[in-house]
Amino acid sequence: MDRTVAIEVRYFAAAAETAGTEKETVALPPTTDLGTLKTVLIDRHGPDMARVLSVAMFLVGDELTRRRRPRAPL
Repeated sequence: MDRTVAIEVRYFAAAAETAGTEKETVALPPTTDLGTLKTVLIDRHGPDMARVLSVAMFLVGDELTRRRRPRAPL
């Protein structure tokens, strides 16, 4: 049985416009890092999302960041 966690993604401004929504829930393995989540979002929403995420800031827990260690779990 595969375990997943629900990750709530909230979008603002250009990201919301690109995604076509202000929030969505993504089910991913509990060890997923920010880089993997970004890849999933780009796969879902296309190359415009890649451009938006390349300059986006991310709130992970209580930490606001532009970059997160590639392998740090969300």
